[in-house]
Amino acid sequence: MSLDVSPKLLAEAESGDIREEDFVDTVRTSLPYAYDLIASLADELKDGKAEFTDNQTPPPSEQERGQLLRALASDAIRGSLERHFGVELAFQNCHRVATFRPGARNGETYKRFTSQRSQILNQSPEFRDC
Repeated sequence: MSLDVSPKLLAEAESGDIREEDFVDTVRTSLPYAYDLIASLADELKDGKAEFTDNQTPPPSEQERGQLLRALASDAIRGSLERHFGVELAFQNCHRVATFRPGARNGETYKRFTSQRSQILNQSPEFRDC
């Protein structure tokens, strides 16, 4: 299961829409490694002048890697994190997540990062089982 959903939030979802803040808080507590990594990359992006920031350090364990994969594989989670942190996310391999400034999807740097060529160039044998 990806998220530890409180009975209160589940009841709210069953009867209608939920607040995005409540959803993001559920993501934060359920997937703390993924949330904290994206938060730190977003802060680094906001504090600097670079077009993007990215993580190239593998997670400390498969549990953390799983959190990151679950967060980025879900459109709802990924979209909520993008809106919450005011960034656009991109993802390569099993841990290289990047934060870009809003509107970057149309830019050359984002397109280069997410290209098939970049995906191939960022492969290595240690990523085979991740």
